[in-house]
Amino acid sequence: MRILGREDVAAALAGLDATVLDAVRAAYVLHGQGSSEVPFSGFLRPPGNSGSRVISLPAYLGGPEPVMGLKWISSFPANVERGLQRASSVQILNDLDTGYPTAVLEASQISASRTAASAALASRALHGDRPVSTLGLIGCGTINRRVLDFLALVHPELRTVTLQDAVPGRAETLAAQLSAERPALTFLAGDLDDALRADTVSLATTDSTYWLDLAAHPDRPGHQVILHLSLRDLSTASVLNAYNVVDDSDHVLREQTSLHRAEQETGHRRFVDAEIATVLGRGEASSAAPVTEKTVVFSPFGLGILDLAVARAVLEAATRHGIGSEAEGFDPGRHHVTAAMAGGTA
Repeated sequence: MRILGREDVAAALAGLDATVLDAVRAAYVLHGQGSSEVPFSGFLRPPGNSGSRVISLPAYLGGPEPVMGLKWISSFPANVERGLQRASSVQILNDLDTGYPTAVLEASQISASRTAASAALASRALHGDRPVSTLGLIGCGTINRRVLDFLALVHPELRTVTLQDAVPGRAETLAAQLSAERPALTFLAGDLDDALRADTVSLATTDSTYWLDLAAHPDRPGHQVILHLSLRDLSTASVLNAYNVVDDSDHVLREQTSLHRAEQETGHRRFVDAEIATVLGRGEASSAAPVTEKTVVFSPFGLGILDLAVARAVLEAATRHGIGSEAEGFDPGRHHVTAAMAGGTA
């Protein structure tokens, strides 16, 4: 079995963003064509640790190179206060013939990359050929930092990024770090109104209180695209007044997401206007962008097929470059009776 630890995955991902983007796009298209199996995620919440959870995401992705496996990802928000990453993850890949595990990868970087790539694909498709020169990042954690990488890739016309975080100092710190890394862009720390004036806004917070009422911020631009990645920031009214695009309606309308609450309030899900596979299938020209005066909100639940697609790309890159190690003993071995009957070793 192939083992890729944190440093191995980081090395394999270096320079791989365009490949990741293509892998995520292909996974969405295959899902829209019915070439996937995505059981509902399972949530494990440890008693007495409010807000923390571990989620299992089993999935199968078809197509010319089918793959199946499981992502096991934790989210412990209190880690951040200790200087630790909020999320940790392990990705297991299984052989399609035997079911035996073939690879285990440290997957927090894979998860962040697939989330960011899906957000960038949505922003590009939902804007169509309209230029995106301004970006608002609400929440200054690992996810939005990775979102910037992919949005800069799909929107080369990007010029100004405004950062906002509920914790004082975080936006200023991240703005300084990013200014050093990307001198061609202007990074500003601002308040919520400042961030919400951007063409594309990415919401990636640990807040689950449905705190953001978009109507309270009327200076937002027309044709704005909001990437609602954390899923529990927007008020019900904000959802109902938006043009809503999701990755999968059955998945995103559960577990008390903002859209799930909107469904509970209205008794229907007619406010969901499209799934991203349909939008991506239209191409990237102006015809792909929704014809609407409403704010466009993309709310992805985060499908396990995306992790499979990116993990496969990472594993292929690692194999090409000789990254990682092999471990024996993670299969159950021979069957004592049938192996002996076939002339093998019992």
